[in-house]
Amino acid sequence: MNCRLTHMKKTASAWTERLGLLAALLLMLAAAPAAAHGYIVRSIPENRAVLERAPARLQYWFSEGLEPEFSSITVRDQAGNTVADGGVPDENPALLAARLPTDLPDGAYVAELRVAFASDGHVITETRVFFVGQEVGGVSGAAASDQANTLEVIWRALALPAGLLLLGTFALYSGVLLPAWGSSAYRAGGLPPRLMRRLSAVIAAGLAAALVGNILAILQQAMVLFNADIGQVFAQNLWSIVRVGTRFGDLWNARMLLLALAAALYAASLYFRQERPELVRPLWTANAWALALAVGTFSAGSHAAGSLLWPWAGVFVDWIHALAVALWAGGLGALALALPVALAPYSGETRRAALLAVLNRFSRLATVCVALVITTGLYSSLNWIESPADLTGTTFGGALALKLILAGGLLAVGLAHHVALRPERYRRWQAVARRVSGFIATLRLEAALALLVVAAAGLLTATPVPVPDFAQTAPPPGASQTVDGLDISLTITPGGPGVNTYDVVVRQGGQPADDLAVRVQMVDPALDRRGAWEAAENAGDVLYVSVGDEINRAGDWWALVDVTRADGVTTRAAYAWTISEAAAVLQSRAPNVFNLLALAGVLAALLWAAYPSARRLYARLDLNPATVTIALGGTAATVLFIAIGAVVIQNTQAQYEATLNPPPTVINPTLPDAASLARGRALFESACAGWTGRDLQLLVERLPRTRDEELFIAVWDGWRGLPPCDTNLSDDQRWDVVNAVRALE
Repeated sequence: MNCRLTHMKKTASAWTERLGLLAALLLMLAAAPAAAHGYIVRSIPENRAVLERAPARLQYWFSEGLEPEFSSITVRDQAGNTVADGGVPDENPALLAARLPTDLPDGAYVAELRVAFASDGHVITETRVFFVGQEVGGVSGAAASDQANTLEVIWRALALPAGLLLLGTFALYSGVLLPAWGSSAYRAGGLPPRLMRRLSAVIAAGLAAALVGNILAILQQAMVLFNADIGQVFAQNLWSIVRVGTRFGDLWNARMLLLALAAALYAASLYFRQERPELVRPLWTANAWALALAVGTFSAGSHAAGSLLWPWAGVFVDWIHALAVALWAGGLGALALALPVALAPYSGETRRAALLAVLNRFSRLATVCVALVITTGLYSSLNWIESPADLTGTTFGGALALKLILAGGLLAVGLAHHVALRPERYRRWQAVARRVSGFIATLRLEAALALLVVAAAGLLTATPVPVPDFAQTAPPPGASQTVDGLDISLTITPGGPGVNTYDVVVRQGGQPADDLAVRVQMVDPALDRRGAWEAAENAGDVLYVSVGDEINRAGDWWALVDVTRADGVTTRAAYAWTISEAAAVLQSRAPNVFNLLALAGVLAALLWAAYPSARRLYARLDLNPATVTIALGGTAATVLFIAIGAVVIQNTQAQYEATLNPPPTVINPTLPDAASLARGRALFESACAGWTGRDLQLLVERLPRTRDEELFIAVWDGWRGLPPCDTNLSDDQRWDVVNAVRALE
């Protein structure tokens, strides 16, 4: 009776510990903030900007792409009336824009942003304010909330740890338990049936938790994206729309397919364990690879996918980090659950020998995984932590600190186990070794800490990263000209090298001018290059919009705008800009020395992890001097030829570019505005009277591929049958003629 009571007390105590651990985990998850990974990298206008007149459009660039169907912007006046709305334009998935009506009255305006990030599906709402005329008191925006979504917390707490536990279990089976305890006497799986049953129970529970977690994930994502309740999600089949129409859905589909494959392989092992027991081992081993890919889907939707520093490297490093955590923490959890059953028939020295056989193998695996976890974690953290304030003054820094504290406790227990397994090497630490010599209790503690570390990793994934301190405040270049009774305004946004939008607003006498054809051309006068004339689309309400990537460097540029009226008369407005790199939207950043050192640490850890396999391969190689000489010589020759080829190709391309577009020896200093064109036409008629006929027509046809330098020479020396213009013309007058001839295009 006493034995039975003792057993019941132990069982109750064990369940109490488990429930307490689960409660602590859920409380920790619920207390942590969750928000989107992306952030605004540039906005026009800036938050709380005071403008003399309203811009043609509001534009907000983000650090990563958005889901166009679920991202929107609504602009309201200070009375709450909607004055404009917009969304994600086709040409830039990371931009949120809204077209504003012209002549907005003075006052305060609030832009309500609802943003769904494509990488992870997180949705934020944020409001920003701008003022026309003068600032209005009592009007302010609201930053995005950093409160956790309870359902997201739950599904992340289920799906991610379940995936890591499954991968860790299958890896533990094939990489540790089989080499340590495997025997051909156990045909179905190579391990004792009681141990296979326990591992099967862990796998079944992991698959169930992963299934539930991922179902909750797609439901929660549909609720957030559509701002709907669970009843609407089911009634309107909204979850299916998310599954097939978003990047979150793409990753979810891939994860579910891989989990289904893992479940099918596991079910096949159960089905064939009696008739074809030899299939159990390869089926379980194959599952480790399927689950490694499933874990990778979490990395593809992690912070790393939105990194401005080598996102492809960030995703790969995050995946290696997750794999190492799975093999270490997931394997540790499976080991803690499997050992009591596996060792139950043994006692004394036999029990200890069996235990040490497994722990020694797992210790070697865990040591490699710890090195990978530390180096990859450091690299990932340095993607976002750029100053001590990012670590001490942000929610991301707090979540990272929590994870580091828990990981430190886990490492301490693991180090104690490492010491206890090698008493002859660490004699001075025998007191520590004696405290953990039983292993089972401390393995459970280590597994519990590993669970908390994995949970903290999930929290870190859901916590917003610190916004880098690189916000550009330079306004986009814009100017207005009045030519021939037309008021023509041009704004280049964002105004730096790269893709820009050209907004042209045309009025006549303060009123909208209708029936116009507007085209825009960008010119690099220093290199005597010009882009093609691009027709500006009529966006309504006197706004004409064009998009181009002609501005490819910082420096001085010209923008030419030709406005053609219904009667065929064309009016030219010309603008000179100084384009700055600071005005460009930041799409990537250069690595600093800490990033490079962290990446070197990751590579070193990977090489160390691969060392045993490389050593075995080395042992099998034929290393006689002739073979080595030939191999090294061939490798060196290949590298040399590749390097020489790359240099030759690069030089050839540079020479080809220099041949086609050599720097001009004479640069056009005269902006081809309406005044220059008027002077040039008058001079052309009086000083270039012989420029007529077929030769002039041929020259006009060649204008798109003729540089201003060549036209200047033609005005001076003549061209084919065209005689030189009046030799008394000054250089400034000749450039006016060049601009007038260019306008014939």
